[in-house]
Amino acid sequence: MRHLKKGRKLGTDASHTKAMLKSLAGALLANDRIKTTEARAKEVRPLVEKTITWAKKGDVHSRRLAIAAIGDKDLIAKIFSEAERFENRNGGYTRILKLGPRKGDNAPMVIMELVD
Repeated sequence: MRHLKKGRKLGTDASHTKAMLKSLAGALLANDRIKTTEARAKEVRPLVEKTITWAKKGDVHSRRLAIAAIGDKDLIAKIFSEAERFENRNGGYTRILKLGPRKGDNAPMVIMELVD
């Protein structure tokens, strides 16, 4: 039974899912746009939103939380230095644009990007 288990399984065990979400969040924050499946995009959105909110706060505790969540100190330093980009926005930092099904397995594909 899945009582009190949040989120999608994404076809693998919990540790692989966690590592994949960290990697996707890091790629989105580094490149501003990624192409992935719809389920993965919907799962990674809260992690990216929290990280940007921490960057807007800018204190030491928020920086340590972001490093623990994403795992890349250099990327977090870059995001925290560019936080003024999101100053006038109260959430909703990401956008998901649907592309249609993937050719091989018919998985719904999306482009996920950061909103300016």
